[in-house]
Amino acid sequence: MKPIWIVDDDQSIRFVLEKALLREHLPTRSFSNSRDVLAALSLDGEEDGPQVLVSDIRMPGGSGLELLEKVKAKHPGLPVIIMTAYSDLDSAVSAFQGGAFEYLPKPFDLPKAVELIRRAVEESQREEVAEERMAEAPEMLGQAPAMQDVFRAIGRLSQSNVTVMITGESGSGKELVARALHKHSPRANGPFVAINTAAIPKDLLESELFGHERGAFTGAQTMRRGRFEQADGGTLFLDEIGDMPFDLQTRLLRVLSDGHYYRVGGHSAVKTNVRVIAATHQDLERRVKDGAFREDLFHRLNVIRLRLPPLRERKEDIAVLARHFMQQSAKQLGVEPKRISDAALVLLEGFAFPGNVRQLENVCHWLTVMAPSQVIEPKDLPPEVGMVLPDATAAMAVPVERAAVGIEGACAPMAIAVPTPQPAFASSGTLHDSAGWEADLQIEATALLGSGSTEVWDTLSRRFESRLIQAALANTKGRRIEAAQKLGIGRNTITRKIQELGLE
Repeated sequence: MKPIWIVDDDQSIRFVLEKALLREHLPTRSFSNSRDVLAALSLDGEEDGPQVLVSDIRMPGGSGLELLEKVKAKHPGLPVIIMTAYSDLDSAVSAFQGGAFEYLPKPFDLPKAVELIRRAVEESQREEVAEERMAEAPEMLGQAPAMQDVFRAIGRLSQSNVTVMITGESGSGKELVARALHKHSPRANGPFVAINTAAIPKDLLESELFGHERGAFTGAQTMRRGRFEQADGGTLFLDEIGDMPFDLQTRLLRVLSDGHYYRVGGHSAVKTNVRVIAATHQDLERRVKDGAFREDLFHRLNVIRLRLPPLRERKEDIAVLARHFMQQSAKQLGVEPKRISDAALVLLEGFAFPGNVRQLENVCHWLTVMAPSQVIEPKDLPPEVGMVLPDATAAMAVPVERAAVGIEGACAPMAIAVPTPQPAFASSGTLHDSAGWEADLQIEATALLGSGSTEVWDTLSRRFESRLIQAALANTKGRRIEAAQKLGIGRNTITRKIQELGLE
């Protein structure tokens, strides 16, 4: 972990914080003035910078607020905690309109100071993980027509700041769409802040959204910035907006109307420059009719609506999503990625996935941990998936056994069909000898190895890939994207392979 940088001209303050943080196994680096901090930030790379910056407000050679402004300009995601005497607090609040993670009043209680710094560290690490995922992982995957419509809509909205409403079932990836809208917008360099309004108790939600002043309620010992302030200059994603309490809907409407709001317990209006993206799994029109959601807020949010399809409406994407999640899970666990057999994929594609993409991701993580072999077969799938016979298997020339199986939570037992593993038959009715070509491959490899060749792997791999791609292109009548999808590889990969193998 990167160190906590402490900036204070008082050596005793630096010493006390250093010792307290080291006891908590948090590394530190101390500075006596802001000039040295700015010089260190310029010299050090991103990897050598601070995890959290804790700075006094009054120092010779530049105040903490000036340092805050300069640091935030270069490192907007870095949590900065401002230490200040009680007499400085009002001037600090009035002069500072955003950027500090929190205030630490002097004299401070040491355990509470350490707790605050640890909270800032956790926030910083969450942001780093989110940024890493956004940078490394594909934003969204999908070749289904419904998903292509979503991608086109994101492209059309890329240069717009318009408010967007995303609708879709839970687990369908609404936050991914919001992140993509942010990443491709003029606000991409600003923060992306997400909040699930259904997950926060009603009594705390107002403070989470708008922040609070010191003394606004019992336990509010310092001023706290809300999510609107944290997202200033960027995007605020309000998930499950349909569950927002009615009285808070009025406050939200005011912010969307003129960009001004008051912190809880505050008397000065705060101006924010935020793009709001809302999401819900509920029928907001119905909630408006029922009087549970303000009609004027609905129209304010519903400027552009994007409907995200459930996974059962984009079954052609299940294979590529499953492979992506298997790779992702293997990387997280530090193991070799497992492969899903065609028979297991047929079952996955036939499952309804009520939990949508999130449920598929959980299934893939479960398989990475629990499946006994590297190739996942139908028997390895979780019970709720493996016991369901998809419609697609009706076209397969394999016998099935019928069994009455009770589904937990269902009103009555349900008759389902379980495929019995059988050899696949060719259209002519003759049995494919799957061991035949594998035996031939082994003979060919043995011959090449015996010849003294040192490029056996490359030679056979090229021949294998060439035949595989030619077969896929023949099957799709030369359509590369469709061929790549069927092979389970990317569009760029198949294009590169065609060039490398001389298949143009």
